[in-house]
Amino acid sequence: MTVHLVKGNDPILRDEALTTLVAELLGDDDRAFALEEFTIPADARTDAEDESEEEESWGTPFGSALNAASTAPMMTSKRVVVVRDVGNLSGAEVKSFEAYLEAEVATTELVLVVGGAARKAAATTTAIEKLVQGVGEIVAPGSEKPKDVLERATRDAGLRLAPDAAKLVLASVGDDAGMIPSVVETLSSAHGTGAELEVAEVEPYLSDVGAIPMWDLTNAIERGDIPEALAVLQRLLTVTSPSQPKALDPLQVMGYLHGHYRRLLRLDDPQIRTNDEAAAALGGRGSPKSAGFRLRQARALGTDGLRQAFDHLAVADLDLKGERAIPPDTVMAVLVARLAALTTRSARTGGKRRR
Repeated sequence: MTVHLVKGNDPILRDEALTTLVAELLGDDDRAFALEEFTIPADARTDAEDESEEEESWGTPFGSALNAASTAPMMTSKRVVVVRDVGNLSGAEVKSFEAYLEAEVATTELVLVVGGAARKAAATTTAIEKLVQGVGEIVAPGSEKPKDVLERATRDAGLRLAPDAAKLVLASVGDDAGMIPSVVETLSSAHGTGAELEVAEVEPYLSDVGAIPMWDLTNAIERGDIPEALAVLQRLLTVTSPSQPKALDPLQVMGYLHGHYRRLLRLDDPQIRTNDEAAAALGGRGSPKSAGFRLRQARALGTDGLRQAFDHLAVADLDLKGERAIPPDTVMAVLVARLAALTTRSARTGGKRRR
């Protein structure tokens, strides 16, 4: 018996790692006979219910998976059992898995795949990983950083991208590195192996399809780049992807902006002069380097600029909650434009601090 746990944050890259692993485990065996797959559904049971249902766990999809894993193969040399979304397992099912590990089924390869929507998914996955570490292997994609994935995919495809073309691809996919292999495959099909591609040859095959980090919005605002800030806002409010199945709600973006400016307000103190002092003022969260970046932002806005930012945030917050009959997307667009313009004005005046 061998147990494998497939990890990975990006669902597409994780599935690619799973596909490779299953192919290796199956070897020459017929997958129609050797492979069984299960998915654990999300479950809203409470902890108390988990404790009381240990006996019933064998009647769940995971119980069926363990039953399959405990059965000798037929017409093949081994049985491969794949179980997806193990973060949805209940406490009783985790105990059932622990009991399963004590058995010896030499002809079964049990493959567990992280994922799940349960409120305890992270804690459950950690518990399973600890159990697997002692008896099996942990499998994960290589680096999931978009830049690394792009370099790997283009190398495997025999393509070369000019620096500006690579930058354009990365901007298109955002945080969804799993989209990169399909983009590269499309480019390879269109231009052929060995092609060296410039921006003009790449751009027709791209669109803003990937999720992007929220800080892209505040970065554009802090640069005073109104068109870019509005484009980022639109993408946050409309784009869905494998890593972000639902577009963000305006209230989520509002909450992030509130948090961002609250951190800047905490740094609006003449006694805070260094990156380390800024990090301490922010409660030690984040690195001194990132705290220093926020310190410079607070200095650029100044006390008056920060006060005006909170005035804009307060008005927008009321409008989102129905103070005026303005569509939420319009409320957020006006807010972002005002904040970005405020940065530009503060840069012209040098920022002012009230004593």
